[in-house]
Amino acid sequence: MDENSELTDAAARAIEKHRGDRVLDGGALRALAHPLRVKIYDILSQYGAQTASSLAERLGESSGSTSYHLRALAKHDLIREVEGRGNARERWWERPVGGVSFANADAVKTPAGRAATQIVMGEFFRLRQQQLMDFIDRGVASEEDAWQEASLISTATARLTPQQSTELSAKIMALIDETVELHRNQTGDDVRPVTIRADLFPLPELGETS
Repeated sequence: MDENSELTDAAARAIEKHRGDRVLDGGALRALAHPLRVKIYDILSQYGAQTASSLAERLGESSGSTSYHLRALAKHDLIREVEGRGNARERWWERPVGGVSFANADAVKTPAGRAATQIVMGEFFRLRQQQLMDFIDRGVASEEDAWQEASLISTATARLTPQQSTELSAKIMALIDETVELHRNQTGDDVRPVTIRADLFPLPELGETS
């Protein structure tokens, strides 16, 4: 099997795997459609299990506030309590493993669903963009050489058909999936959370209005 065939097979596996991703329904989207809840959900996604107290300290909120929002997220199975960890006074919460899609074609057909989707996606990507800008502003100069060399900020442009774009998306996801599966729970002195971001979308043709 040549390299192109292997990439195609990997892409096909990625597409099949992500067919099982959870697509958030209208209720879950509305529950998540609050800037603080998106922040909590994102911290659990990137840094792992947290308590209401640890989240409150990180976010500059009261533990009563973070506890309330944690319960609201748990009501829609967006997060869950960590089994066998914590006690009645201090509960640990985690984001279940697995892909999640904010894009629900049925939800955006209603004004409420469309508004919730816009809030969730807008806040989520605002947070990720802020992380990128923070790295550019401070991290590039302050990180040790090993992490500077290990980081990647890159853009490119190609002219593709929808089918080619789908294939490329699947290849990228296959690489990301493999890395996440291998190293999701890795620990060690040099181990840190690393955000992996892939943006791929069509640009308007020259002369088109947005």
